[in-house]
Amino acid sequence: MNRSVLFLLLILISSTSQAQDAVVRKLQMESLRQIKRDVPDTGKKTWIKGGAYALSIGQGSQSNWAAGGDDFSFTINTSLRLFAFYKKTKHSWDNTLDINFGYLNTTSLGSRKNDDRFDLLSKYGLKLNKKFNLATLVNFRSQFLKGYTYPNNVKTFASAFLSPAYLVVSQGIDFKPNKELSIFVSPVTSRWVFVTDSTLSAKGEYGVKQHTHSINQNGAFATIGYQRAFNKMVSYKSRVDLFSNYQKDPQNVDVFMTNTLSAKVAKIIAFSWNVDMIYDDDVRLFGPENSSPGLQFKSIIGVGLQVKI
Repeated sequence: MNRSVLFLLLILISSTSQAQDAVVRKLQMESLRQIKRDVPDTGKKTWIKGGAYALSIGQGSQSNWAAGGDDFSFTINTSLRLFAFYKKTKHSWDNTLDINFGYLNTTSLGSRKNDDRFDLLSKYGLKLNKKFNLATLVNFRSQFLKGYTYPNNVKTFASAFLSPAYLVVSQGIDFKPNKELSIFVSPVTSRWVFVTDSTLSAKGEYGVKQHTHSINQNGAFATIGYQRAFNKMVSYKSRVDLFSNYQKDPQNVDVFMTNTLSAKVAKIIAFSWNVDMIYDDDVRLFGPENSSPGLQFKSIIGVGLQVKI
């Protein structure tokens, strides 16, 4: 009987020892595993916000600029560019605000404002597939201060706040093949042109009838947006708007194009080159008799402060 008890005790001790050995081996194996650190967060932000502020000194040139200005000038220019992008499931909402404001100086005419503009673009999209969205676009742009032209060296009032101003409401298809390019096309678009200044509206400037302050135009609209950072130093942003008025000369397509090339030369110092081009068939201020449309061109090259917000 004592031998049986002793035998059972030996079996129990052996089993306990083996179990302990297995637990020890398991702990040893787990201690040898590589510990993963900085596991990336799989959650995506629904809002991405930011912007940039720039203050530059440079030289500007322009031709046929309806809002006023000299062909060549010394410029002090400031710009603020803000963006807020929303994306969740099938819904997206892109918002951008560009503000440009500056002064120029010429030897013949003294100091006056130049490059004065604000531009708000908002676009809501409903995802159809990986590259196409059903989208609604709203765009509003105008300027803050008065502008003048100088035909034959005579100072002539040409523009003001909300004179002109452009409001576009459009429903169409937005094609986004990658993060850098967006192509929006719409056959159903309404555009309003506002001239709130009584002096300019009395002349029927910018396509409105005399003594009226607005005109509505229906037509086709397309806008192409492209932005790319080539590296940490050099970036490029471009936008082209095209509008065809169904009600009057639809073959004469209005064009608005803006381009910005930026290259950092130090942490907060950057070289910039801005090129704007406008063709509006309703702006008939050019030609020998100042009664024809024309391509408006403006270029500003500068260097100065640039910081991200």
